[in-house]
Amino acid sequence: PPLAILQAYAKFSGAPLTVNAINNSWRAPKGEIPILISEDTAISQPAKILNYLRKQKYNADYELSAKQGADTLAYIALLEEKLLPALLHTFWVEAENYCSVTKPWFASRIPFPLSLFLPGKMSREALNRILLTRGGPPLYSLTEVEAQIYRDAKECLNLLSKRLGTSQFFFGNTPSTLDAFVFGFLAPVYKVCFPRGQLQEHLKQLPNLCRFCDDILSCYFRLTVSGHSPAGQDTVDANLQKLTQLVNKESNLIEKMDDNLRKSPQHPPRKLTTLKLAAGGEESSPLNRLSP
Repeated sequence: PPLAILQAYAKFSGAPLTVNAINNSWRAPKGEIPILISEDTAISQPAKILNYLRKQKYNADYELSAKQGADTLAYIALLEEKLLPALLHTFWVEAENYCSVTKPWFASRIPFPLSLFLPGKMSREALNRILLTRGGPPLYSLTEVEAQIYRDAKECLNLLSKRLGTSQFFFGNTPSTLDAFVFGFLAPVYKVCFPRGQLQEHLKQLPNLCRFCDDILSCYFRLTVSGHSPAGQDTVDANLQKLTQLVNKESNLIEKMDDNLRKSPQHPPRKLTTLKLAAGGEESSPLNRLSP
């Protein structure tokens, strides 16, 4: 969730944030990612990065009241306590999801030989974090812990759905820090295709939360409901310009050929080769910018 949270907040506040992917998290200062680098400043941890952006006048919460600010902190704490353990389990502990989705996904971005053991290390750390926070009495077995964290996560989703209601965002028509956090937690669960996704199934039964994710993806990340990026106006204009240049170039070529034909000796008519014009444009997509 951290990267998705920061990307969403940057979109909401207008911060000129550029995402640079690295293939080895150990190269990051202190080994922590994501990390914000601005001039000579390096900041890790989402909360500290958001505070830094606010100090730079990129504030998505400037219209919120004191009560709404307090509600934001309360709901963020709820997400981290109730929803995060189920997310960690879904991605890193559930065997089928880990083997078919998470491990290949991360291993493809990590150089050899780190790709052989680093995903497994992250999986063990996720399990240890779950057991450390939820493995005490009266939950002693892993099965009991798993059942409880998913009950808590589904209850959390229900509370978020009730709080959002029919509003576009959690505090009206303008997105804020809370919207960035909720989106960062929900979007990976909503979009990734898991073999076993009980949390995803429950989320898709809450249409206002699904609409919330779809609206942010389409409005701020230019993604359609299916996850594909439509050609923006800039891309369309660029493609049109390329096509016009190509047509003009071919028109000039045809004119020169006509002049040469008129000046050349006359021969019996023969079949000319047909010139076919083809135009294509590259389409850019923002998902290659999200990691857990």
